[in-house]
Amino acid sequence: MAERKRKRVAKGGKGKNATETEPPFEECVRQLEQIVEQLEGGQLPLEKSLELFEQGVRLAKNAQTTLTTAERRVEEMLSVDESGEPIVKELDTD
Repeated sequence: MAERKRKRVAKGGKGKNATETEPPFEECVRQLEQIVEQLEGGQLPLEKSLELFEQGVRLAKNAQTTLTTAERRVEEMLSVDESGEPIVKELDTD
């Protein structure tokens, strides 16, 4: 299955581009693990540690958004009406 990358508009003027490509969930988790290892090593200068921390916060927010969206989709698929009948809806594939 091909992995999709979502685009988001960078807020403020600090982004590299006006539009950044967000990595897929699995990539966010992998990058977060690497950041945690580097920060726990304790050998980085303060400025580099702050950069990694900021990157980690962005990745964590992206991962949380992805999880929340997936959770909503699952809830929609499992929803039932008052009589216990499944509620069938078209899935938004965006």
